[in-house]
Amino acid sequence: MKTLAPVAAVDVLEDATWLDPVVAIEQKLSHALIQPQWLRDILHGVPQGHPLHPVLVQLPLGAWFSAAFLDLVPGSEDASRRLVGAGVVASVPAVAAGYADYGDLHEQQMRVGLVHAGANFTAIGLYSVSWLARRSGRHGLGKVLSFAGLSIAGLGGYLGGHLSFRQASGVNHAEDVPHRVEPGWHSLGPVDELPTGTLARRTVGEVPVVVLRQESSDAVFVLADACSHLAGPLHEGELTSGTPGEGPCITCPWHGSTFSLRDGAVLNGPATAPQPSFDTRVVDGRLEVSLPGAG
Repeated sequence: MKTLAPVAAVDVLEDATWLDPVVAIEQKLSHALIQPQWLRDILHGVPQGHPLHPVLVQLPLGAWFSAAFLDLVPGSEDASRRLVGAGVVASVPAVAAGYADYGDLHEQQMRVGLVHAGANFTAIGLYSVSWLARRSGRHGLGKVLSFAGLSIAGLGGYLGGHLSFRQASGVNHAEDVPHRVEPGWHSLGPVDELPTGTLARRTVGEVPVVVLRQESSDAVFVLADACSHLAGPLHEGELTSGTPGEGPCITCPWHGSTFSLRDGAVLNGPATAPQPSFDTRVVDGRLEVSLPGAG
């Protein structure tokens, strides 16, 4: 079946390198303006376990859809105005969450995201002017501006769907690991051949894993190597000692997500999903690993 024209147009937008100068500025602003790290983590959705932006956008869109319905009902001008205003206010945290996510995407995703954000800002502007017009009694103008804003917001939503479902922005890129690993124990070779105190890459079947053999103990930690954020190679990341309760940590080299090597928990975003963590044991001098829930 032939790809529909709107999707093909957005596919072209992914490769629109002429947008890159603006993309670079917006990426820097995202990291500079959304600080400190704990705020970025909240806006990414780390405490919730999945991205916060898609949840927050439901609030302004719901208010604006409801306002559009009431605009067709005579005598509902005051209620419509309140809903338009509520949508504008609710768009603020939604924009903040989206802007936090924006700074930690691939180039192709940021190009689409730039137009997505432009459409949404245009819709917010139209709804803001609509609210002012309604407040001054120009309800007809307010309705026209609102329907224009809803149309632009629909375009922004379409691009947001493309980011999520075509470009896999915000999804768990390690979700497939348990389905690709056979149940049971798998040998990774002699434990003495593993370097101590540094990250090493091995494979369990066809699944790459990152391995840390600690210098100060016999402990060996094994996580899926592809970062759950955007599949960055964790074995190329930075190893840190972490806090006493966390144990050693690993930071993704692509976008800075930090995970506990002890259990794969997310310590800092933009990742929101934990890394698959393997159980380990040493049998006759060979390191064996098993992934809970595999198969």
